Amino acid sequence: MSGTSDTPPVASPSSGTLSIVVAGGGTAGHIEPALAVADALRRIDPAVRVTALGTERGLETTLVPERGYPLELVPPVPLPRKPTMDLLRLPGRVRASVRRTREVLDSTGADVIVGFGGYVALPAYLAAGRGVLRRRRAIPVVVHEANASAGIANKIGARVAARVLAAVPGSGVAKSAEIVGIPVRASITGLDRVALRAEARAHFGLPADGPVLLVTGGSQGARSLNEAISGAAKELAAAGISVLHAHGPKNTLDVPQTNPAAPYVAVPYLSRMDLAYAAADATVCRSGAMTVAEVSAVGLPAIYVPLPHGNGEQELNARPVVAAGGGVLVADADLTPQFVADTVIPLLTDPDRLAAMSAAAAGAGHRDAADAVAAIVLEVARASGN
Repeated sequence: MSGTSDTPPVASPSSGTLSIVVAGGGTAGHIEPALAVADALRRIDPAVRVTALGTERGLETTLVPERGYPLELVPPVPLPRKPTMDLLRLPGRVRASVRRTREVLDSTGADVIVGFGGYVALPAYLAAGRGVLRRRRAIPVVVHEANASAGIANKIGARVAARVLAAVPGSGVAKSAEIVGIPVRASITGLDRVALRAEARAHFGLPADGPVLLVTGGSQGARSLNEAISGAAKELAAAGISVLHAHGPKNTLDVPQTNPAAPYVAVPYLSRMDLAYAAADATVCRSGAMTVAEVSAVGLPAIYVPLPHGNGEQELNARPVVAAGGGVLVADADLTPQFVADTVIPLLTDPDRLAAMSAAAAGAGHRDAADAVAAIVLEVARASGN
């Protein structure tokens, strides 16, 4: 089943045009790198055909068509973390998803599969082989691991991959992994924050002058960030610091305005992150791999607040930027209105420190990651002779 009704006809494998399948569905952290590489592939070779694999439950059902790529849906294969009935159902789910994925690979005449982890990556890796009867050609695989701690799907994919790429050293995806950073879309990597500053601030109703703090807890917001920053609203306003706060569509913030020259702008969601980055002087944010990649790519000083649960990978994601001097790490439990008053406000009112952190963040980022990954994908495709 195709995710779009106006998908262009698929060329046959013998057409001479390279066909690339990107597998990175589920969360924005998997989808955005995949789409950034897709965009880079088209920039390098406008004739290349890119098809995205996804599931009906992921954000890709919206994000992929919006970016102009055909989306093919496959059954998701969530990997249970504990022994439950879902574990017993896993073999059947894997078989169904691999079968459907092979249909997509055959119909698109795929020359390379590029996997970014997530629910659709594992069946893509398993479907790449020749099959029992060896009637199907093997399709080379390129694996990209964005997180500081590799997931199960990518660890499996790395065993059969022609090339294994990683955002940072020590992810555990493979000893042979090449460090390339995280692919980020061109609207972010090409962002000139200084040139766009006036337009960006006007867009959000922020003053042209004075420091601005950007607060974002991801697409759904984060309660701890919401409570800590809004709890220090009076102190921020008194210091002349404006706030642009994306609190999440399911949350609400009612913050009294105490200084017209330093407004507190609260919005459910930011659809123009490029303008948000350009408007800000620093950010308080989570440290998911994609967030760290974008924030460092644009050279924005950050106070990273890793998720307090999981395997600790969010803290690992931020450590390289923090070590370079481009950010500060604070535990979720330690992010309080008092922390904002004692640490965040002094940072926002110190232009020299902001400038130093901005340079350090930009130096730790990988603005060319999408082009680097795309070049490797094309190299693998042409070397395979498929």
